[in-house]
Amino acid sequence: MHPTLNIAIKAARRAGQIINRASNDLDLLKVTAKQPNDFVTEVDKAAEAAIIEVLMEAYPNYGILAEESGQTAGKGGDETEYQWIIDPLDGTTNFIHGMPQYAVSIALAKGGIIEQAVVFDPNRNELFTASKGAGAFLNERRIRVSKRTKLQDSLIGTGFPYRMFDHIDTYLAIFKELAQKTAGQRRPGAASLDLAYVACGRYDGFWEFGLSPWDMAAGALLISEAGGLVSDLRGDASYLETGNLIAGTPKVFAPLLKLVQDKLPDSIRG
Repeated sequence: MHPTLNIAIKAARRAGQIINRASNDLDLLKVTAKQPNDFVTEVDKAAEAAIIEVLMEAYPNYGILAEESGQTAGKGGDETEYQWIIDPLDGTTNFIHGMPQYAVSIALAKGGIIEQAVVFDPNRNELFTASKGAGAFLNERRIRVSKRTKLQDSLIGTGFPYRMFDHIDTYLAIFKELAQKTAGQRRPGAASLDLAYVACGRYDGFWEFGLSPWDMAAGALLISEAGGLVSDLRGDASYLETGNLIAGTPKVFAPLLKLVQDKLPDSIRG
């Protein structure tokens, strides 16, 4: 296992301990709305601080891009090509409602290319990991995307808009068509776990618009290392920049992408 991946795992487990302790006293949580339907708790902040402490102790020169604290340079300044991409608690809304579907997500990028990935589900103690070129794993066992080849047999994950509703009609049109052309759709509310589920074969595909880099970075590497495909809405690799992502098994990916593309207005292509 690569040393940076080991450190990311250590950081994710440290955050998971904080989250698990807090989940026993949800009534005591202080919750703040960053914007409508977008919440942050003291747990998000404490988990992020713990992650950053572990990562910076081991790699003080690496940069940070984190959901709550934003982008910061390491001690090496802006010159470093390495950057940690962190979501300390993906699925905060689930967490504050006591719904056990949330995760810690940590990725390491080199020159904008994701090289290491960790998605940790503290509820189920499921640790998803990947290193570029070395495969993807769940609790140290190799995982692969499912072998399904037809969209109509596939279970598809998604996430509906919760902050901006400019494209809600497009979402609903896509959802409606997929409801008729797949085995089903799921919207649990934590994109990093959704992507990990594609990687291990629980889903056969996934689509969502308006994601942030910390929602996608680790999960996207998990999928590609598990034999799946990931792209933006054009079929290109710029999903971290556009925030729009389509993923799936090699056979499901293409028809899923085409169905979504056929419903898109020009304003959100990319």
